[in-house]
Amino acid sequence: MNILVTGAKGFLGTNLVNYLHTLADGRNKTRPNLQIDEIYEYDRNNTQEDLDEFSSKADFVVNLAGVNRPKDVSEFKEGNFGFASTLLSTLKKHGNTCPVMLSSSVQATLAGRFGTSEYGISKRDGEELFFKYGEETGAKVYVYRFPNLVGVGVRPNYNSAVGTFCYNYAHDLPITVNDPSVCMELLFAGDLIEELLNAMEGHPHRCEYPKSGEVIDGVTYDGVTPMQSEGGRYCYAPVTHKITLGEIVELLDKFKQHSSTLMVPDMTPGSFEKKLYSMYLSYLPKEKTIFDLKMNVDERGSFTELVHTENAGQVSVNVCRPGITKGMHWHVTKTEEFIVVSGKGKIRERRIGSDEIEEYIVDGSKIQSVIMKPGFTHEITNIGDTDLVTIMTCNEVFDKEHPDTFFEKID
Repeated sequence: MNILVTGAKGFLGTNLVNYLHTLADGRNKTRPNLQIDEIYEYDRNNTQEDLDEFSSKADFVVNLAGVNRPKDVSEFKEGNFGFASTLLSTLKKHGNTCPVMLSSSVQATLAGRFGTSEYGISKRDGEELFFKYGEETGAKVYVYRFPNLVGVGVRPNYNSAVGTFCYNYAHDLPITVNDPSVCMELLFAGDLIEELLNAMEGHPHRCEYPKSGEVIDGVTYDGVTPMQSEGGRYCYAPVTHKITLGEIVELLDKFKQHSSTLMVPDMTPGSFEKKLYSMYLSYLPKEKTIFDLKMNVDERGSFTELVHTENAGQVSVNVCRPGITKGMHWHVTKTEEFIVVSGKGKIRERRIGSDEIEEYIVDGSKIQSVIMKPGFTHEITNIGDTDLVTIMTCNEVFDKEHPDTFFEKID
């Protein structure tokens, strides 16, 4: 399949093209049924001759070209309707009736606050142009009305408040939030790309847009929310996130403190927090990409906490000098695992109240994990000639007020 992407140098176009290349060259095997041969990248620097060549060879067209921040409102018509007309005429010229996708906007619904949007009007005109083209040529037309697009690479101080917030937090710049209760619907580039790949494979998610106030199956629609419909006129990306500006700011506050708290955000697959964190990190300047960790150093070696999590404990690294023993304590409910990654060590455990000792010899040349059982006093000794380096996981972040750690020798 040859894919033509217009607006290829924009935020979404760049993300899509980069991802398509991973599929085309075999690095990405998540879509085994999608065979990509050529990716034609068209942007404002290309010529009509380029468009002619690409349009004659394309098997699928993703039209992302458009204008959303013009110097004059007349540019909406030229950028969002004019180029669409040129693209479709060029496809007609070459008799190419391959599927065509249009990047539109929820503003094209002209519902609620979008009722007088010049941008929305230009997008709606572009939609009708595509639908008419589909009727005339028989080509499949996929019209997507996107909410706020966000993700890695979105341009700050342009048309994304979230992108601006992420950039400013990463660079210690102030932000302004007039109303933290304002709710936004956000569509991340990665989720949109998954849907566009669905369309390329011939199974996009279809929908309709009921009018504002219309009640269907007990649901009252607002004019901008899609209703899934297998035979729907429009298409939509099913994974979006609705969240307030205040909640976004709270998360960014937490992200900014990572270098001091070591707290890792919620990494639940598909969670908004996970996606926003990736987006935030993409704006970090070089000097903030590296930071010191607090090493607790003494004559025995060192102990350094690496990562804290909200519900899965922490990860630390322990360095033990030759002949040194560390530990000699037990926990009531706290659990740990010791993973020696370098050097040779001996781990011993004994149940409180018992004389029976369990012993394990561990070596960095064969990485194993040893569980420190609750109710067992335990220790680790460096029995090698080099430093013993151990990764230690714990099911809770250390709490000085409730340490659950009690000294007791093994023997």
